[in-house]
Amino acid sequence: MAERINPVVKAVLEWGPIAAFFIGYVRLKDEVFTFGGTEYQGFIVMTALFIPLMVICTGLLWWLSGKLSKMQVATVVLVVVFGGLSVWLNDERFFKMKPTMIYLLFGGLLGIGLLRGQSWLKLVLEEAIPLKPEGWMVLTRRVMFFFFALAAANEAVWRLMSTDAWVNFKTFGLPLAIFAFFMTQGPLFRRFGIEREDKA
Repeated sequence: MAERINPVVKAVLEWGPIAAFFIGYVRLKDEVFTFGGTEYQGFIVMTALFIPLMVICTGLLWWLSGKLSKMQVATVVLVVVFGGLSVWLNDERFFKMKPTMIYLLFGGLLGIGLLRGQSWLKLVLEEAIPLKPEGWMVLTRRVMFFFFALAAANEAVWRLMSTDAWVNFKTFGLPLAIFAFFMTQGPLFRRFGIEREDKA
């Protein structure tokens, strides 16, 4: 049975690994470390540390709340796969591709649901955002295109700009873009929102 988790603890577990990666990268980006006769840049070292930290924090979220969303599970799996490839092959490009794969996966899944006449976004966010069925379809289409746009933006940044620019984009740009997107959906929420009765 799912249990309530302190919002501060939840935020720390969700955003802590990202913050730790950013801080560690800033401190180690110009360093080179040698393990087993192979040289690794600071980015790769922080990626190697980020993977278990992400797994541990996700596991703690599951232990404390009793549940994980499909999005959280998919994210940690892709972190392990693409982060692991970057460390194993000593190639930072795989880790940089990870957000692209995540947003393409989520956007593609939402698109499949829409083709079936269903809003799979509703399954994830229904408790947080009470909307009428037609509202869910509109929001799902918008989120699908938004995810595809984020995937394209991530590809453009990591391929055309520096690693520093990508780390800043990943740490600050993507979360701010998601926050701004949902803030602009206010008219949709007001139009299709369902008022819930207050319960004692």
